[in-house]
Order: sequence, then C-alpha cells, then structure tokens
Amino acid sequence: MAGLGVQLNRIFDKHTIAASLYGIGFSFVYTIAPMLLVMGCLLGMFWALGFDQVGYLDRETFSASILYIFIFSLLTSSPFNSVLLKYLSDKVYEQRYEDIRPCIYVGTVTNLTLSSLVAIPFYIYEILVGQVAVIYVFTTYLCYLGLTLTISTMVYNSLLKQYKKITGYFLYGMIFTFALSLLFCYIFQFTITFSMLLALALGFLLIAVLELANVLRYFPGNSCRYKEVLIYFGNYWKLIASNFLYTVGLFAHNFVFWAQPWHLVVRNTYVCNQSYDMASCLAMFTNISASVLFISRVEMHFHERYKGYTQAVIGGKLDSIEKAKERMFRGLSSQLLSLTYLQFIVSVIIFLIAIILLPIMGFSGMIMEIYPQLAVGYFISFLMYSEMLFLYYFDDLTGVVINGLIYASISFGASVIATRLPAIWYGAGFTAASFLAFTFCYFRLRWIEKNIDTHVFCRGTVLRQVKAERPPADVFNVYKRTADNVSR
Repeated sequence: MAGLGVQLNRIFDKHTIAASLYGIGFSFVYTIAPMLLVMGCLLGMFWALGFDQVGYLDRETFSASILYIFIFSLLTSSPFNSVLLKYLSDKVYEQRYEDIRPCIYVGTVTNLTLSSLVAIPFYIYEILVGQVAVIYVFTTYLCYLGLTLTISTMVYNSLLKQYKKITGYFLYGMIFTFALSLLFCYIFQFTITFSMLLALALGFLLIAVLELANVLRYFPGNSCRYKEVLIYFGNYWKLIASNFLYTVGLFAHNFVFWAQPWHLVVRNTYVCNQSYDMASCLAMFTNISASVLFISRVEMHFHERYKGYTQAVIGGKLDSIEKAKERMFRGLSSQLLSLTYLQFIVSVIIFLIAIILLPIMGFSGMIMEIYPQLAVGYFISFLMYSEMLFLYYFDDLTGVVINGLIYASISFGASVIATRLPAIWYGAGFTAASFLAFTFCYFRLRWIEKNIDTHVFCRGTVLRQVKAERPPADVFNVYKRTADNVSR
C-alpha cells in the first residue's frame, strides 16, 4: 500500500478542506470501490430487467446462488492469497523478477483447484436433488470460478500498487456485464435470472483476464521454479491458517443461523437465513469505512515510523534504535486510538441514518431487530482486523493464528448460544468473538512492544544451516598442528 500512502500524503499535505475531502474520496475509491461497483451493477440489472417481476422460486434461486458465490469464493481463495503476496514481496525485494510468473501460475492453479473441489460436488447435488437445469448450474459454476480468479489476480496487481487500474478494470467489467445482461434478455430472449447470471460470469472473467494480462506484462521472464512456491506454502502455513480462520470467523455466525428452524431452503440445495444475512450485510456496510480510514492513516503515518525503526536497526546506534522504537509504538497507539474515535463517529452517523431510511426502503421487522447488535460486532471486528495487520507488520504469525482461532471458534460457539436469546441479541455471539479477538490482539501488541528487542535481535542463527553429511568430529590434530577440512 506504499504507493497509495505517498499519493495520500501529497493530497493531505495541502491542509485545506477541499484537499481533505478529496483525500477521503481518493482512498475510498481505491479501496472499496470494486465491491461497490459490483453491487451497483447488480442493482442496475435488477431495475433494468424487472427482477421484481420474476417468480418467487427463480428469484430466490438466483439470490441464493449469488450469496454462495461471494461467500465461498472468499473462503476458498483466502488461505493462499496471503502466502502468495508474501512470496511476491520477497522476490521483488531480492530483485528476482523472473520468479513472479511461476508464483502467478501456481497460485492460479491452486486457487481454482481448491475452489473446484469444493464447488463441483455441491453443484452436482444441485442438479440431482434440486432439479436445476444443467446450463444454469454450469453458468453458476463459471461465475464462482470467475470471482475466485478475480480475487486472486487482485493480489498480484496490488504488488504493482496500481489501485487505479484495478478500479478501472472493475468499472469496465461491470459496464460490460450490464450491457450483456440487456443483450441476453431483450435480444436473445433468455430468462431474466439466467441473463444476469451469465453476464456476471463473463464480467468477472473479463476482469480477471485484464488483471492477469496487466501483471504478466510487467514480468515477462519465467524461471520455472514452481516447486519453490509450493515450499513457501509449507514454510508459511501459519499465514494460510490465520487468513482462513479470520475469513471463517466473518461467516461462522451466518452458518449457525443457517441451521436454525426458521431458515430458508431453496431447491432442496441452498440454505440461508434471509433476515440474519440481510442484517449482517447492512451492519458490514455501516462500518466498511474503517478500511478506508485504516489504510489512509497507516499509510500516511505508521508506515514511515516503521521504516525509520528498521533503518535504525540496520545501521543506527543503540540510542537511535531506542528512540525510533518508542516513536513507532507511540504512533501505533495513536493511530489505533484515532481510528477508533473516527470510526465510532462515522458508524454512529451511518447507523442513525440507516435507522431512519431503512424502514422507508422496506427493511423492517426482524432485520431491524438484529441489525443494531451486528453493527456493534462489525465495528469491533474491523478494529480487530486493523490490529491483526499490525501483527503482520511485526511478523508475529503465531499471534495471528491464535487470534484467528479465538475469532472463528467463539464466533461459532457463542452464536449457537445466541440463537436461544431474543432476536435483538442474535448478533451477540459475533460481537463477543470480535471483542475477545480485539482484546487478544491488543495485549499481543503490548507483549511485542516489551519483547521487540528479543524478536528482532535474537532470532535466526549466526551460521547458515544446510542439510549435508555430518563433518568429522576431529577438527584439529594437536600433534600434526593441522585442522581438517581447512586448507592452509
């Protein structure tokens, strides 16, 4: 994110209201705009094609298909993306650009293989039990793979710091999707739901192809060192576990409520809980600005202090190292505190607006009962994720894995207990998981602050470790005055 931070610094350094508003809009566009473009395209297709006129069964089948596509594409792509980004960053630091292509190829094949292993049995079940048309199921599968590929290729493009291009690709893809949906529906006379699904699948594939072509253009060489990428998966398994557990924690509470007696089953295949899922979506968007605030503030302030500390460690005196360390952790505490204040103000304002407008837009009943508690849960969850990223800064993979275990397990277990409470407390399990994970991350960061010298200076070995035959035990002969294996 360093490229984004440099541009934000240039904007905010003008110290004017207009510059501040432009900086907020800039960070907003290049962080969460792709997701908003997809949602805007879906709403546009709903309006243009008359989705509200579709029969109930077809409408619910389409909605459940899209829900599963988004959730499980995130779940299946999350384990590997963090390791792939780590590998890419290491190779760029080592200036081994010819190793980038093997990483892209291995990462793409790995993501698509895992996604297919999860999806194919489910979609076969949908055909056999749900009696859904094969062409519709196959199109759903293509849409799922397209989104998975789009998410994974975003990781490679983020290495280039080309956030503007990523947003542009999503804009082109969603315009293409909207136009195709009109073409399929009004010219080819496909059904409304199939037109939208097919257009969305082709739109995701277009975005993925544009992203992939862009990154491959920058790295034409290929060292063919594919095995090294797989070795990284083994060496950094904690990255895989932590990222996967965090994603599971985000959706575990939804899975619990999918199993409740008042759930909805579509085509004997898709299981969901409309009230709880919609309340979760609204609560997430109430706090989504935390991502923008975190990236803008960390890139503008903490990153420079972290860089100053690492430079002091490499070539500074003890006094310089101590001052840089104090300055870095003082900045970390300041950024977390200011992020909490700002996000609290923004969330409260959005929450009050939502309370007024959502009932007018048709959201009422159980959705509005569940929404407040989940809004609190996502507020804490996004703050916890910010702390988790600081743990990544300090290479504390063990701490992040423990945090993921706390988050995922409590999100599931506490939500099971919450199902026995009144509707207003349904989100209490997720809130508890977020709070406990947030608390653990906070004390873990304090522990790192106290033990940062041990973490930095007392890891690794003086001699390079290799796997080879053990050398002779007799390294010096006192009678011959010679040392074995040492040439004079």
